[in-house]
Amino acid sequence: MKLEEFAQIGKQAHDDLNAVQDAQTLEAWRVRYLGRKGLLTQMLTQIGKLPAEQRKEGGQLANRIKREITAAFETRKEAFQAASSKTEPLLDVTLPGIAVRQGKRHIIAQTIAELIEIFGRMGFGVAYGPEVEDEWHNFVALNIPPEHPARDPLDNFYISESMLLRSQTSTIQIRVMGSQKPPIRVIAPGRVYRPDTVDATHMFMFHQLEALVVDEGITMVDLKSSINQFIHTFFGAETQWRFRPSFFPFTEPSCEVDILWVDKSGEENWMEIGGCGMVDPNVFDSVGIDSETYTGWAFGFGIERLAMKKYGITDIRLLFENDLRFLNQF
Repeated sequence: MKLEEFAQIGKQAHDDLNAVQDAQTLEAWRVRYLGRKGLLTQMLTQIGKLPAEQRKEGGQLANRIKREITAAFETRKEAFQAASSKTEPLLDVTLPGIAVRQGKRHIIAQTIAELIEIFGRMGFGVAYGPEVEDEWHNFVALNIPPEHPARDPLDNFYISESMLLRSQTSTIQIRVMGSQKPPIRVIAPGRVYRPDTVDATHMFMFHQLEALVVDEGITMVDLKSSINQFIHTFFGAETQWRFRPSFFPFTEPSCEVDILWVDKSGEENWMEIGGCGMVDPNVFDSVGIDSETYTGWAFGFGIERLAMKKYGITDIRLLFENDLRFLNQF
């Protein structure tokens, strides 16, 4: 046998292996080429019959051919075994179908959407503003002087000497009044940031809904009737709520709005949901609105607290823990 015949046997083995289409034919190929009396085995026995000067080259060539053919065989064998293990599962059409789990909006997002829908029916538009604000929009234009405790760096998240994360969505009413002439009737939902101590009703980041009405002849009657309409629409006609006198630099007179709710112990308590009042004339002056012609009212409600009251949630921290066992209830 000549060296050319070694190469021919290797080529033929490769060609025949590539033509194999099933495991039974593959086994026949193995016997023909790799079996005890196979062609590759016979090739190895012929090395000693080569001329002395060709034996080294012939041995190297024969062994290389056998290694390559054996590796190709193992690869083809594994492919057939993998294919045979992939059996189609039986379909029992009498069994119940597999339910598809659908996602949904977070309870806070659901609440914001409901608030926008309710106030939309009351004739309010929607406005948004930046969460990083300058001191003019967050304090100065809202009639909050430099010495006011609300401007203390310990009570705000400052990111520079004059920029901070907004502490209320009242900043948006300044932007709206600065770009739009009365009459104005708008709500502004969004995140606000205050370094409060976290407990069952406080969080350092929460959501607030600002409402603003500016027109001629607006009074506290309009404010109270609007809040009453909203609360009874959102919570139900039986909901008890109250005005409590308070003070805010940007409204005069000012009130806190409380609703009656049941806490963890099962006791009824008044929970503050936000502040409100008639827009201070100084605020109108800062945005160029004639305070002798126009009056207005504004409120800011905590959206988390609205959701807590409506859905019986007794701890605000549950809204941010991302526990699906809790979130899937809503």
